[in-house]
Parts: sequence; C-alpha cells; structure tokens
Amino acid sequence: MADLIIHGGKPLSGTITPSGNKNSVLPILCATLLTDERVTLANVPNITDVEKLVTFFTEQGSRIEWERAAGRMVIDHSTFDAARLNGELPAGMRSSVLLFAPLLQRMKRITLPTNAKGCSLGIRELDPHLEILERLGARISLTPSTRRRPGGDLRLALKGRFRGARHWPDYMSVTATENFVMAAVLAEGDSILINAASEPHVQDLCNVLAAMGARISGIGTSQISVTGVPRLRGGSFTISTDHHEIVTFLALGAITGGEVRVRHPLPQHFDLINRSFAKLGVKLEHRAGAALVRRGQRLAVEAPFTTNLLPKIEAAPWPYFPVDLLPCMIALAVRAEGAMQFWNKVYEGGFTWMSELSKFGAHVVVSDPHRIIVFGNRPLRPTVVESPYIIRAAVALYMVAASIPGRSVVKNADTIRRAHPNFVENLRSLGADVEWK
Repeated sequence: MADLIIHGGKPLSGTITPSGNKNSVLPILCATLLTDERVTLANVPNITDVEKLVTFFTEQGSRIEWERAAGRMVIDHSTFDAARLNGELPAGMRSSVLLFAPLLQRMKRITLPTNAKGCSLGIRELDPHLEILERLGARISLTPSTRRRPGGDLRLALKGRFRGARHWPDYMSVTATENFVMAAVLAEGDSILINAASEPHVQDLCNVLAAMGARISGIGTSQISVTGVPRLRGGSFTISTDHHEIVTFLALGAITGGEVRVRHPLPQHFDLINRSFAKLGVKLEHRAGAALVRRGQRLAVEAPFTTNLLPKIEAAPWPYFPVDLLPCMIALAVRAEGAMQFWNKVYEGGFTWMSELSKFGAHVVVSDPHRIIVFGNRPLRPTVVESPYIIRAAVALYMVAASIPGRSVVKNADTIRRAHPNFVENLRSLGADVEWK
C-alpha cells in the first residue's frame, strides 16, 4: 500500500487532459468477449483494474497488445481457451461481475467462488445480476459452504443462447444493466429492461455494442430494448473522457483557490454538476472544448429560498448527481462558509470515512448511514489520515490536505490508482507538492 505525502496550502493551476473513463472501459473490455473479431480501443486508461482484466484475458489465451503510453489496445479473443479458467475472476474489483454474461455466452458453464468484491461502500449484492441472467435463460445454483470454499461455489449454466425476456428489477443498477445488455445482444428474440440505469458509461457500452452490430434502443433512458442478433463484429472505438476525473480536478482548483482548465469536458453531462458546484459558491465555465474554474472563488454555501431547510446535495443513480462524486463536494463543503447536507441514496457505507475527515478539524455530523451535515469553514490543521478502499474518498482526503498549509499524509491512498492513472503527475503539473511513498 502507498501513502500520499502532501505539502498543502498552494493554489493549483494549469491545464489537464483527463484519462479515459474507468467505468466505461471496464464493461467495454468485458464486452469484447462477445466476438472473436479484433477490437481496437483508443484512450484506454493505464489503471490497475484494466491491468487485472488484461491479465485475466491473456491467462485464458487471448492476445492483447497494449500500448500504455499511447492508450491504445488491440484485443483478439479468437484464441480464448475456456479450459484454462480455474474458477477465479480478477480479485479486488467489483467489476468482475461484468464477466458473468460474456463468459456464459462463450463457455456455457462456469463455476466461481462467491467472492467478487470492490471498494468498501457497503453491501453490493449479486442477486440483481443473477436474476437477470436467470430471467434470460441461465441456470443458477450455489454449492454448500466448505472449509476451502467458505461461501460455496456459484454455478452458472446456459444451454445454447440466452432467450429474450422482459425484466423489471427492484432498483437501477449500473453493472446489472450492463450485464443485461451483454446477455441480451446475442439472445434469441427481444428483451426489455425496465428501471435500467442510464449513466454515461452505460450509454458508452451500449453505443459500442451497437457499433459492433447489436440492436439496442432506449439508450440513455430507463427502459432499454434489445433485439438479439446471431453474432457481433469487431471494430475500432474510443473510450470517452472520464467525467469523474474532470470534476475531481475542477474541484481541486476550487478548494485551493487556483485556476484549473480541463480538456474534453462532455458538457452535455454537466448541467446538474454545474448547479451542485454553484451551491458551494463555485462557478464552472465551459468554453472552447474545456471546462474551467476561475482563480480565487469564494467558497460559500448558497442560501436556498426555503430558508428553514438545510441546503443539500442528493446523490443517486443518474440523472441524479453522481454518487461517486459526492466526496469531492463534501471536501469543498469543509472549506465553504455555511452548512450543507449530503444525502447518499445508494451506499450505506459511503460515509464511513468521516472520522478521518474530522482529524483535519472538519465539523461533520453523521445523521444516519446515508446522510451527513457539514459545517464548513472551521479551523483546519495538517495531519495523518487513513484512506478507506473508496477511490473518491481518498481523493477527497487529499483535496482537504492540499488546501491546508503544512505536511499531511493520506495513508493507503493507492486505491486512487484504480481510476486515476497519472494522479500525482497531473497534480505536479498544476504546481502541487505531493509524492507517493
């Protein structure tokens, strides 16, 4: 595990080119298993989760050419050998569940230990994925727990092709929606998913599959319809820029009083994000192919018209404010004048790191597992904090440290590398005094 050593109190200013979207590239990589034709991807981020998938593919015999510096990857699964699979998916990444549908399409039968996990945000169940696969014709069973396999083995089987079906899950799930689409595109007949997730990265996956020959309608809405086709073709595709990284560096400019410009900002996704920044006194500008936060903006909570209620930022499935970006807003609120309520409607473990934030001197009241109140503009001090295994929480702890003069340490912060391939290098280009240790 690596620590971030920060000498804060310096305005960060400059221009950043964001990396490819982690949440887009992982399902797209999994979807390449649906064809034996060559797929070429551009703007692939050099992050640990991508490395884990590439290692998994090559271990099964696939041929991967990855030019990391150029962000270019060529994938050829025509030599994928199902007999090599030893029952283990890539460890330490929740995105492993995205392999369920593609592996079933290719192998027809897989047995896996029930240990797929990712960051520590709370209970993230497999049931929505298994319900979808079962509804589309897969057979699901669980073997009894043993000493060697404490959770038992998960067995998935598919006879022939998936079968088209209609499904209405309990709630919107990004990865379950992606599994549905990857199962349905090669299914016999028509499939409909009501209450589908519509995040930009879900749209990216659907658009790539459509370019590979899938027949998908309703992309970007809460109802996706798919007509199965016999096969998918290869092609060349570019991974979209990561709106999470764009927001992260804009927020870093704002919290340190600097001026940061981020290229390729995807402004069509920023309406609500712009308003959320404005609630904390930060105006974002979108012009000439870049997003910009101006120097020296005063951080202050915007008073609502309904003055007897606390202003709040609510995070939930898209098109709500993205829950993964809530920690960045929390960090800004620590520095802003006034009080702001934050409501995480997805993860019951999303605020477990508030005790670390308080070590800086931040005043945060945890109302319940899903809601907190930040009372901002309290005196802060540099300190040593422990990062949870939550990407943006580690980033938020860095943000607060960067705004405080003096030496701080964010321990075990290398979870950031799961999403930001050049985090420290980008920070240094903005004038930050920071290093991995």
